[in-house]
Amino acid sequence: MTTVRTRIAPSPTGDPHVGTAYIALFNLCFARQHGGQFILRIEDTDQLRSTRESEQQIYDALRWLGIEWDEGPDVGGPHGPYRQSERGAIYKQYSDELVGKGHAFPCFCSAERLDQVRAEQMANKETPRYDGHCLHLDPADAQRRIAAGESYVVRMKVPSEGVCAVPDMLRGTVEIPWDRMDMQVLMKADGLPTYFLANVVDDHLMGITHVLRGEEWLPSAPKLIKLYEYFGWEQPVLCYMPLLRNPDKSKLSKRKNPTSITFYKHMGFLPEAMLNYLGRMGWSMPDEREKFSLAEMIEHFDLSRISLGGPIFDLEKLSWLNGQWLRELPVERFAAEVQKWAFNREHLMQIAPHVQGRVETFSQIAPLASFFFMGGVAPDAKLFEHKKLSAEQVRQVLQLILWKLEALRQWEKERITGCIQAVAEHLELKLRDVMPLIFPAITGQASSVSVLDAMEILGADLSRFRLRQAVELLGGVSKKETKEWEKLYASIP
Repeated sequence: MTTVRTRIAPSPTGDPHVGTAYIALFNLCFARQHGGQFILRIEDTDQLRSTRESEQQIYDALRWLGIEWDEGPDVGGPHGPYRQSERGAIYKQYSDELVGKGHAFPCFCSAERLDQVRAEQMANKETPRYDGHCLHLDPADAQRRIAAGESYVVRMKVPSEGVCAVPDMLRGTVEIPWDRMDMQVLMKADGLPTYFLANVVDDHLMGITHVLRGEEWLPSAPKLIKLYEYFGWEQPVLCYMPLLRNPDKSKLSKRKNPTSITFYKHMGFLPEAMLNYLGRMGWSMPDEREKFSLAEMIEHFDLSRISLGGPIFDLEKLSWLNGQWLRELPVERFAAEVQKWAFNREHLMQIAPHVQGRVETFSQIAPLASFFFMGGVAPDAKLFEHKKLSAEQVRQVLQLILWKLEALRQWEKERITGCIQAVAEHLELKLRDVMPLIFPAITGQASSVSVLDAMEILGADLSRFRLRQAVELLGGVSKKETKEWEKLYASIP
């Protein structure tokens, strides 16, 4: 009997996402329920955005939740390497095989030509897709152009008519017309694979038997199925999990809900409660109980109990469940968890030097430093009134700084300062014009200990969360403003 092998393949391009943990949890439970193995693979082919810091955060966040893997970049295993960026020669071999068999072809089209084709198709109300310009190039001519150093990508051939039957463990057979499929790029001009080629090759070589992934990938499933057919490989069993939703039913996004796992750690949620809540996303125990452990979920796990309606990720419900877990802890464990959360020596030693010179008695510490031990803060909107800037400009400054800090992967005081300074200079402001807006956003107060030091100590998740709250407090950002300000943000060095 084949050993069940599942995997999770996150991209290390940002904060570790609760959606990643949700899919990881269900893959883990399915593998463990069947006595199988769970693999972690890092999908870092986006060389511009992938970072080792982000990769480490994925490991730390999943382990904090209690999710462990049998094979991966940090633990090794017989099917390595487990980072896609280290498997380039493997993908090249299989890409060449597809071209050799006539299932894929080199495409020399420039970005400008492709943009023009898409613009014309959209003007004609057609689905934008590759027009097959390089599909019938003479192979010998194509090889000459490659040898001459011309830039190219490798695209797969797809049928233009008929339907593809996609077998899904949750929905049965889903029929998707081939005319919706584009001639997918498999290998980029930089010699790295796209998601489609890398996933099929890796899943096959790593012996993955079942793929549980988010339902946003269902519309492109025919391309993956066709690749298995081209290679002559048996495809894994497919399962497309319902997407996590905001309370308004929109796709879970950081604009409406904090999505970073580490945010919940810093907010003081128990990892067991967080994992319990993710387990309730579209799934339920046979006896419908709300509170259960990972071991209990594995014991009773059954995919047929997954509901296809998009599960709602509700912070209030999560807080309620966390409260249930907290109240049932032995008081010694409760005290130990509080200490581990924010009153541990390492954390206090970061805060003490900034407080020591500002107090005359210990009883003054709490009012001065309370914001270090809070999730959100509640500043008075009047604290954001500015002598030089209009209310709209204040929102704009805060939003641009937030976007800049959301892209920051190394959370250090100098880099935080650099982000704020870059925005200020681009708007022809001085740092002293901007800092009075940061103080209330981060500390809830007009002044406190050094706010830049405070941001470094609080960490990326809470600092960004509080800036987001400040923008919302001042009225938020309209869709029109978002479009205009994103253009402005793109021009900030």
